[in-house]
Amino acid sequence: MEMLDDLAATLGARNCLTSADDVAPYAIDWRGAWRGTPRAVLKPASTEEVAAAVRACAAEGLAIVPAGGRTSLCGGAVVQENGPPAVVMSLERMNRIRDVDARDFSLVAEAGCIIQNVQQAAAAVDRLFPLSWGAQGSAMVGGALSTNAGGIRTLRWGNARDLVLGLEVVLPDGRVLNDLRRVRKDNSGYALRHLFLGGEGTLGIITAAALRLVPALKRVETAFVAVPSPEAALNLLSRVMGSGAEVIAFELIIRRCMETVERHGTPNGIRIPLPLESPWYVMVELAAAHTAVPLREMLEDTLATAMEAGEATDAAFAETESQRANFWRIREDYPDLARREGPAISTDTSVPVSAVPEFLARVAPALARRWPEGQLLALGHAGDGNIHVSLLAPPGMERGDWNARARGAEEVVNAIAVELGGSFSAEHGIGQSKRHAMATHKDPVALDVMRAVKNAIDPRGMMNPGKMLP
Repeated sequence: MEMLDDLAATLGARNCLTSADDVAPYAIDWRGAWRGTPRAVLKPASTEEVAAAVRACAAEGLAIVPAGGRTSLCGGAVVQENGPPAVVMSLERMNRIRDVDARDFSLVAEAGCIIQNVQQAAAAVDRLFPLSWGAQGSAMVGGALSTNAGGIRTLRWGNARDLVLGLEVVLPDGRVLNDLRRVRKDNSGYALRHLFLGGEGTLGIITAAALRLVPALKRVETAFVAVPSPEAALNLLSRVMGSGAEVIAFELIIRRCMETVERHGTPNGIRIPLPLESPWYVMVELAAAHTAVPLREMLEDTLATAMEAGEATDAAFAETESQRANFWRIREDYPDLARREGPAISTDTSVPVSAVPEFLARVAPALARRWPEGQLLALGHAGDGNIHVSLLAPPGMERGDWNARARGAEEVVNAIAVELGGSFSAEHGIGQSKRHAMATHKDPVALDVMRAVKNAIDPRGMMNPGKMLP
């Protein structure tokens, strides 16, 4: 294709991949559930190269699938199988930190910057970029913002969109929307960045972002707590929120998940901090920007009161940074360890925080009635209402068989979440895997408005087709 030859001349032959072997890693998602082979993989190194590539693809009628670290779980960065001819545009070479301003508490990063590198750049000037989750060592800024990633600290600092001051975006016609201003107040019309935050590349390609930083954490206290029920966990959350300390994480984990970590993680050095005798566990983390804040005393007093009230039965504190890291390995390594248990139907739902106990109380019997051979797994960010429920296959059942047998389990969980005022997609995006849920649960008027926005900005439908909108 002559256009690809021209792009190879512009980007460099090594950055316009067309061979089957070179393209293969970009043709499958992290879970291996979604596959689609692009005509080419483009790897621009600047906003100007992105814009040139977009204009060339538009002239040729090629759709564009933006890609970052490709850690999404919904098939959003994979070409739609049997969809229109498309290229993958990987932003991985756009990995510069353009600016760090400690006094302004801001940082400008390109879309291909790995989240962990952004965190390190902030730490170098005694600041914190608080977005954090298990894949932060490979996930990139563009993907995180395009999917409005969540993570363990949403409770305190919000999702990705809450940490963005401005964006640079290449539009479907190749024009560059430069809105990288770092002001906190701007009432000069529509906040256009929010169209692209969570837009999953369906409206344009994020090439850089001005990100909000916060003061560095100078003291952190972390505890692993045994609780008798999700209701008790929510009572404990209220207590720690009212203790005067800054609560930055509050994770809820069912015992079966802990047992999975014990089976598969202990040989790799993970230590379980408490006997697995409680049906539920909580990880709670407090932090302060000053070393004089008595976090340990606050947490000890709160847990003592909770234990007297029967809301907690045991607790272990991280006494060293190594122990704290071990606590977090339990939570962050779980997704990979769980894959060794066998195939599972996974969900990504959120409900109002106060509804978490009712949500779990309704989900468990609803799944057990239809799939009694399945095993309920649940963990997540109880502090913000995002609970990941999975239904594990019985031992020995293959993925294809379980997917066919338990088809409908995700819909059962989604329906309960929506009935309780929640969402069927909390932090992983829509991609290809949740378009059916969008059609079922999204407000029809909201869908009409979203389609109108899509048609206005991308009338030819060339940006990430087959994703998000049903």
